Amino acid sequence: MITTGLYWFTQDLRLHDNAALQEAARRCDRLLCVYCIDPAWFEAGEFGCVRLGRHRWRFLKETLRDLEQTLAAHGQRLILRFQSPRQALDELIAHDDVNMVVRSQSADWYLNDDWAVLQRRWPDVEFAERVTHTLFAQDDLPFALAELPGTFTQFRKRVEPLAIKAPLATPKALPPPIDMSGLSQPDLPGAIDDPDSLFQGGERAARTHLGAYFSGPAASRYKETRNALEGWKNSSKFSAWLANGSLSVREVIAHLRRFEQEVESNESTYWIYFELLWREFYQWYAHAHGVRLFALRGLKAEPPAPDHDRERFASWCRGETDLPIVDACMHELNATGYMTNRGRQLVASALINELNQDWRWGAAYFEKQLVDYDVASNWGNWQYLGGVGADPRGLRRFDLAKQTAQYDPEGTFIARWLAG
Repeated sequence: MITTGLYWFTQDLRLHDNAALQEAARRCDRLLCVYCIDPAWFEAGEFGCVRLGRHRWRFLKETLRDLEQTLAAHGQRLILRFQSPRQALDELIAHDDVNMVVRSQSADWYLNDDWAVLQRRWPDVEFAERVTHTLFAQDDLPFALAELPGTFTQFRKRVEPLAIKAPLATPKALPPPIDMSGLSQPDLPGAIDDPDSLFQGGERAARTHLGAYFSGPAASRYKETRNALEGWKNSSKFSAWLANGSLSVREVIAHLRRFEQEVESNESTYWIYFELLWREFYQWYAHAHGVRLFALRGLKAEPPAPDHDRERFASWCRGETDLPIVDACMHELNATGYMTNRGRQLVASALINELNQDWRWGAAYFEKQLVDYDVASNWGNWQYLGGVGADPRGLRRFDLAKQTAQYDPEGTFIARWLAG
């Protein structure tokens, strides 16, 4: 019997270290590679924001074009469908007599809901998923998912001793594509030019950046520079490629370990690993708590009581709060689709504590704007700062004057982004 497979690309837009794609290549005789561009991403959602703003859309389009070229070099084709996954995959399974569907495991509750619906619709089709987005598989963890430690520190102490598997190589060959000669690819809406962009999308750009970062001294001083508000090399900048899966987190670890062996191992190189464990924690946090990741009350018994003032929220989005460090950071975000981790903490603290607004509105605006948006890290961090997530101490409030004096003592960052 010929196995006709459908590979659903989601947050794994690469060929290297992709166990799910290798599973499909091993078990399928012919393969349909699909990515779904959901029209709902471009519609205003519950919190008044579209889910995919221009910066992230530009980065995604670059990534998809890179993936198209890489697949073509392996004799494959990327099929783009401008439909919801439920609609697109349902039609393709029916039309092409697909008997196996493969994807990467995801921490995204909405994608998992789509996956579950499709499994119910097609009980005779085999559905398989493999781990590609995390350092560890669920079976590797020294606790059940229902017993996920309640804080990062507890999580880190439990998983830090675990061995991390070496990344898988890029497959040498893929099964041939299904004949889709009559299928037209959708036009991707929106301009791709973005002169203020800091990141180029795609697996090749990701791996080029990874090699360049560890070929210099930046990793040796990462802990000292990571909180700076400006400077390309002050932080690793892996986050955008990790978010859409065009870079493997295990590939990052492999480069880090090589750097530590061949160049230097110090507190800064450890801190890169430390922060990748933060990312890991939030992936499993999202798996464990599901749709509660988006709830106002988060993990708490009682929800906060924000003002829900739309104009005050809009002033925060525009960078017009009269809080200079906050406004400068928001101007940077709106112009580039990026903001440093320190900046994110400051603007989130201001929205929640100074302006008394719903933390979910801020999380939704970040989802729209951030090139490196990751559902688990974004919503988990906003819950953390909003006092409804993985922090027993409650709200995290930053002294903005003190933070400005520490991270912008000469006022150069504020002057740059508030000029004119």
